[in-house]
Amino acid sequence: MARRAAIVGVGLTKCSSHRRDVIYPELVYEAVSAALADANLKANDIDAVVYGSMDPFDGVFAPERWNVDACVSAGFLNKPFLKITTGGTTGGSVALGGYYHVTSGLFDVVLVVASQRVGETLEAQLVLNTCIDPIYERWMGGGAIMVGANQAASHFHFYGTTEEDLAMVAAKNYANALNNPYAHLQRHLTMEDALKMRMISWPLRLSDCCPSSDGACAIIIACEKRARKITNTPAWIRGAGQITDNYYVGDRPWFQDWEALSILARRVYKQAKIDNPLEELDVAELYNAFTIQEIIECEALGFCEPGKGTELLRKGVTSMDGKLPVCPSGGTLCTNPIGATGLVRVSEAALQVMGKADKRQVPNVKTALAHVWGAAIGFHVLMILDKEAL
Repeated sequence: MARRAAIVGVGLTKCSSHRRDVIYPELVYEAVSAALADANLKANDIDAVVYGSMDPFDGVFAPERWNVDACVSAGFLNKPFLKITTGGTTGGSVALGGYYHVTSGLFDVVLVVASQRVGETLEAQLVLNTCIDPIYERWMGGGAIMVGANQAASHFHFYGTTEEDLAMVAAKNYANALNNPYAHLQRHLTMEDALKMRMISWPLRLSDCCPSSDGACAIIIACEKRARKITNTPAWIRGAGQITDNYYVGDRPWFQDWEALSILARRVYKQAKIDNPLEELDVAELYNAFTIQEIIECEALGFCEPGKGTELLRKGVTSMDGKLPVCPSGGTLCTNPIGATGLVRVSEAALQVMGKADKRQVPNVKTALAHVWGAAIGFHVLMILDKEAL
């Protein structure tokens, strides 16, 4: 039988377009040392390290060979070390890797780290344009922005979603990010401001698209016996999983309905014994790289019926003071160290459950959901965290 596991420490770094104040290993060390301090642990307490980054966005091959220095300087020399890369889902995949390390009984306490130095490469979009099949689809220039625009146009057509709805999503997340000291984009943005932004790929404007960020993140996952000794406020992992969609982007019937995410959600809800997510979840950290995706994700995750995501938004259900706040941190829309973004989602959900989210804390959080997507929107990772062990 799999062991229970919990997140007992979280370390985040300030994100920006280019963290010129630190070299890459120092950026990683910043997150690692913060996670250790949060859990009041030393390097000797850690059994293994799981590390992730999306190498092409760093502009260097195998950055872990350099960034392992950050772990060595923190005292992790000769610890078992696993590198994982799965595109935009890398941060979620490393969280799963650390979780499986612990639940399998292989290790008791695992450090999970993800980082990205997008400021070191020329342009993230040039990399994203290569993420689809080179013969069958790449001639279309189908990078992330075009795919997000197609999702929006399809949702507009089938469900009557409007540019005003997207502007509302942007305004909500920008307001939340003002309370997040680690967020990249921190500025006041109204709906009117968003609607005046320049068009990037119709119907997505600049405010509908996430930035490219430098940043790192670390969490510590422990087995039940150790977790109860380490902290009085562990974030127990009640359910977790991943799913992979069709290889060819054009063969997926998900432009307005994310079917693969819905399938994964049902599996993970079953693990976590959740029947009605809107009623049983207290907060959700979604991978909203584009505003339209937050709407579609709310539908795919069962917070509402397909096509009703805009109603949740308009009624204030997903606002900070709503029934189910979505992305109190400002989400991916405001902070996106690509290979680490998924782990940031898990970290922010954990902070909410642990009651450590400071000004972005939602009151009385018991259960939180973290979602990650990547690989031309073909991969999804979900994790559900709770104040109580299942």
